[in-house]
Amino acid sequence: MTTEDPVRVTALAEPVERVGRGWTSALSLANGAIWVGWYGPLQILLASQAEDFAPGTGMSKETMLAWVTGAGAVVSLVANPLFGALSDRTTARWGRRTPWIVAGAAGGALSLLLLAGAGGVWTMAVGWCLVQLTLNAAFAAVTAAVPDRVPRLQRGSVGGWLGAAQILGVVGGTGLATVAGGVGGGYAACAVFTLAGVLPYVLRHPDLRLPASARPAWAWRVFLSSFWLSPRRYPDLAWAWLTRFLINLSNALVLLYLLYYLRDRLHYDDPENGVLILTAVNGVTLLATVVVGGAWSDRVGRRKPFVIWSGVLMAVATAALSGWQTWPGAIVAAAVLGVGFGVFTSVDFALMTDVLPKALDRGKDLGVINIANALPQVAAPALAAPIVTYLGGYRVLYLVAAVIGMAGAVLVGRIRGVD
Repeated sequence: MTTEDPVRVTALAEPVERVGRGWTSALSLANGAIWVGWYGPLQILLASQAEDFAPGTGMSKETMLAWVTGAGAVVSLVANPLFGALSDRTTARWGRRTPWIVAGAAGGALSLLLLAGAGGVWTMAVGWCLVQLTLNAAFAAVTAAVPDRVPRLQRGSVGGWLGAAQILGVVGGTGLATVAGGVGGGYAACAVFTLAGVLPYVLRHPDLRLPASARPAWAWRVFLSSFWLSPRRYPDLAWAWLTRFLINLSNALVLLYLLYYLRDRLHYDDPENGVLILTAVNGVTLLATVVVGGAWSDRVGRRKPFVIWSGVLMAVATAALSGWQTWPGAIVAAAVLGVGFGVFTSVDFALMTDVLPKALDRGKDLGVINIANALPQVAAPALAAPIVTYLGGYRVLYLVAAVIGMAGAVLVGRIRGVD
């Protein structure tokens, strides 16, 4: 036995010691800060820039927004598993995850400032792609810290707090983008919060180190081939990935054109403020269920029923947006979606960590799973734009989204290795 063996056991062993409130709070704040950097632009700022830049380009504001967000999502598809895999192999004295959290948050803040000065669609697209690249590096590392440090029967609760931080990040990013005083001010406020929010975790909670002896020998072919997780070899992982993709695709279809839905379909007087109100309503109901759902799942030791019924509830709320196209209908749908997505966020995250194949590849495997979060951002614009423009408008769009979400809920039953 070498002197490095205890470190190796600590870094790669299945965690058994429960994490404290301070660790959970700091990691949750870091997670929320990353979502501020994503959703301030996605909810308000990118749509406002698309509206400003579209005249004279030959593109509608919807098409320009879809093109820019789709390009960023493609970057996210590659960045999340790539940086997760690199963090798995990192042997720095600060640990496997911390260097990537710091570098990703700093790079994300700088990229948001670049977006603040965008003068046209190309600068806007490049800036958003850089935001996706850098913040996915930080997000991959934050996500991987959970299976690194949290025992299985605490992951629902920790996932609940991370989910609460996520929705607070969405609300906070939307709020900063709305009240900071224009597009430039909104981006600057999101940048400052994104960087500041990760500091308590990286400064107060030392990361687990991976000794050099535990790092696999480098080979490009082996590294690249490791990203393919065979559905035949890991069927539970494959079904879990597909269900997460479908439910997230349904949610992405709801959110993508929300600003335009309020303006063009409901003719709401102040659509930007309307988005903030709906986001806040959704956030309140989500916060009411996200921690409770995760803790309840830990207590009973089951995951699948929570994920199935939360998916069904979200599909019903999405269908309501199709059939009840009024401002009160939008508020009710936002509230019900929050209830369902709260339970789904915490319990589905715990379910994902339960089906991971190997401790050495936690970051990479979670990165592959997180593609199910990013890929809907590519698929949603490609699916939504022709539906809204040519195939029936917002009524058909939200009906399609409801069917997709329901399919995701039903297919959770195919996961056999988790209660």
